[in-house]
Amino acid sequence: MKQKANQLINETSPYLLQHADNPVNWYPWGEEAFAKAKSEDKPVFLSIGYSTCHWCHVMAHESFEDEEVAEILNRHFVAIKVDKEERPDIDSIYMSVCQAFTGSGGWPTSIFMTPMQKPFYAGTYFPKHSQYGRVGFIDLLKTIAEKWTLNKAELIKSAEAVVKHLDGAQKYKMDLSESILSAAFAQFDVMYDEKFGGFGKAPKFPTPHNLMFLLDYYEKFKDEQALSMAEKTLTQMYKGGIFDHIGFGFSRYSTDAYYLVPHFEKMLYDNALLIMAYTKAFMVTKRDFYQKVAKQIAQYVIRELTDVSGAFYSAQDADSEGIEGKYYVFSDKELLELLGKEKGEAFNAYYGITAQGNFEGANIPNLLHHDKLEEKYEKERDKVFEYRKARTKLHLDDKILTSWNSMMIAAFAMMYRVFGDSTYLEIAEKACRFIERSLCEKDKVFVSYRNGKCSNEGFLDDYAWYGFALMQLYEATLDKQYLKRAIQLCKKAVDDFYDVENSGFFLYGKQNEQLIMKPKETYDGAIPSGNSVMAYNLVKLMQMTEDEKLTKLVKDQLEFMAGAAENYPASHSFYLSALSNYIYPPAHLVCVLSSSVDKEYLKGRIPLGTNLIVLEKESSEYKLLNGKATFYLCKNFSCLAPSNQLDEVLRV
Repeated sequence: MKQKANQLINETSPYLLQHADNPVNWYPWGEEAFAKAKSEDKPVFLSIGYSTCHWCHVMAHESFEDEEVAEILNRHFVAIKVDKEERPDIDSIYMSVCQAFTGSGGWPTSIFMTPMQKPFYAGTYFPKHSQYGRVGFIDLLKTIAEKWTLNKAELIKSAEAVVKHLDGAQKYKMDLSESILSAAFAQFDVMYDEKFGGFGKAPKFPTPHNLMFLLDYYEKFKDEQALSMAEKTLTQMYKGGIFDHIGFGFSRYSTDAYYLVPHFEKMLYDNALLIMAYTKAFMVTKRDFYQKVAKQIAQYVIRELTDVSGAFYSAQDADSEGIEGKYYVFSDKELLELLGKEKGEAFNAYYGITAQGNFEGANIPNLLHHDKLEEKYEKERDKVFEYRKARTKLHLDDKILTSWNSMMIAAFAMMYRVFGDSTYLEIAEKACRFIERSLCEKDKVFVSYRNGKCSNEGFLDDYAWYGFALMQLYEATLDKQYLKRAIQLCKKAVDDFYDVENSGFFLYGKQNEQLIMKPKETYDGAIPSGNSVMAYNLVKLMQMTEDEKLTKLVKDQLEFMAGAAENYPASHSFYLSALSNYIYPPAHLVCVLSSSVDKEYLKGRIPLGTNLIVLEKESSEYKLLNGKATFYLCKNFSCLAPSNQLDEVLRV
């Protein structure tokens, strides 16, 4: 008999819909759930995750699909499910709670709280039954239900104390100094793994913004170690199994120090940021290898994560048929049967595929045993890809997120500028049109879109990343409408999210639901924080528009972030890139056009990192030279004489 659907059945989130048939009577986050908890005097169990999360699947199969667990949850609690990608505000608050209780965090996030949304206990994954020193979910539910009945006042008092502890005003402030840049570099140098690339021990996340900071540091200070750390890491990540050598694209992170065994889910944001990192590495080094990797990631995104509308999907799952990594791994015998003995043996040898295997008896294709990288066995690889695709399927999270789409738009715009292929620009502009059409309402931006519906008004990350993407599109196309739109959304972000009293941007704004705490995220984790991206955007807008009104706001934001980054600057690398551009302004190029042909000529020719202003006609300050298109370049705190020759100007 089919399980009757619960309160999630009308949601659009793939994650919530995965739980719509659970025997647990789940509610989405909202007034109805909390009103029920108040009226029935029950504690709330909040479970936060996302649709491609492996341990979310495990806990779902063990507990949330289990009648015994459901009976206890339904009798003693009101259960709420939240998709962290649709509600980063809820995720941020209760992740900080989880970290405070356990010293670490992760998904699924499991929170027990009062009907007033105040938490008194937290954890991540719980097995159904207690084992290996880990409390079981059933035992935990029974204990908390008993305590709520016998000593509710103590739990409420504990919850009040937790909120008070975590809700301290974030008042950071530090004078700006270039020393924080060298301090971050020194921290990366200490953490650097010379043998295997990357930083620290396992697990190793790609964190491409760290690599972009190091590439930028090399450009500004010519420190060869910065370049070496970035190049080694970019190379090792590609060689390892964290990169899908059969279908391309990167997995979320490596579970080991060698980049061999990934956590197999693929996220849109990782691949967007990695395109940016490999594209920048090509721009800095001119090594074709980096161009090849960037294009292979793009090929994966276009093929697997792009909707017919032009928007980008969120992620592909780690699991197939309930088994993590099953989609991606092979035995040596099945490839010998597929490719034939001669080709199969050569293919297996090239990709490190053996009878013993390198992952639970099977094989993750990789190139870690090669010193020299070559492009070989392309036909065989294509055949293996088609075979793999028919062998089993991956779950696709087809939710369209504004912030992650914006990252990918920016990545494709950068690829167009560096590699000159107009296909990438067409993809970026098509995705931007989708956001404007489906995820915007005047100066309001929404979080996500699925099945014709938007969910929630946007958070800081949505405004910050979309503004970032619009500026990249402006520099790629020279279309001032993109710049005007970026300025409009930046103003909206300042109006709605900025803390006028203490500086910094709140995660959620005046238009969003007001929760028990109002966090400001500053740390650059897998994704740069909204505060870091806003710092970057504000610096760029100030330098591009020469708007003096932005001067104080920029300085205040940079000083706020400097205070946040003071103790561990390496974990604020995207902010540091903004600060670096503030202290050492990039080349500033003013192009005065004499005809529409000039604009087409300029498209895709201006190097990444250049602050670009395009004037349709001469002004009193910037005049035409010899009646032709004229270029004014300022660089390294000095300005050159105007010139009619762009190539000559760019060589300086």
